[in-house]
Amino acid sequence: MQRCRIVFSGSGGQGLISAAILLAEAAVIHEGLEAVQSQSYGAAARGGATRSDVIISNEVINMPKVFQPNILLCLTQEAYNKFRGIIRPGGLLITDTRFVTTTPKVDARQVELPLFRAVMEKIGKGVVFNISVLGALLALNPLVRTESILKLLGERFPSAFMEMNRDALELGHAIGAANTP
Repeated sequence: MQRCRIVFSGSGGQGLISAAILLAEAAVIHEGLEAVQSQSYGAAARGGATRSDVIISNEVINMPKVFQPNILLCLTQEAYNKFRGIIRPGGLLITDTRFVTTTPKVDARQVELPLFRAVMEKIGKGVVFNISVLGALLALNPLVRTESILKLLGERFPSAFMEMNRDALELGHAIGAANTP
């Protein structure tokens, strides 16, 4: 695997930092890869700006900060406005149609997905929005196997939430797969 740099950006309460941690842990624990994850967030726990950087590689990672991500997820308009310019040329920019209105980005493949709407229609609980985002990301760029994410979800969350998390991951994956070239 080549080194992949990912930035998850949005607001507190969307679960993006948890999704980033799950991705990094799945890469290390279940895929045998190297990974680092860092995070920053505003003073407000909910609604404040959040950003989480993840680097996944099969080689040692010396610098844990992402400057030009291969993949950028922007799940609020504020995050999109702030970070869209940092994506590496030829990268992948993922947004959610409910939260972000995009403008053309010449040097990146921009994918707009109706993830939040689909989660609310099919599952009815926005708390798994982050898991659907992770599913879409893995469909668009299979950094780790979905089985690795499912194993971690089973280890980290009460069993009562497993079916809902699995449904959200599969829903996001299906939406992402429908938008692959």
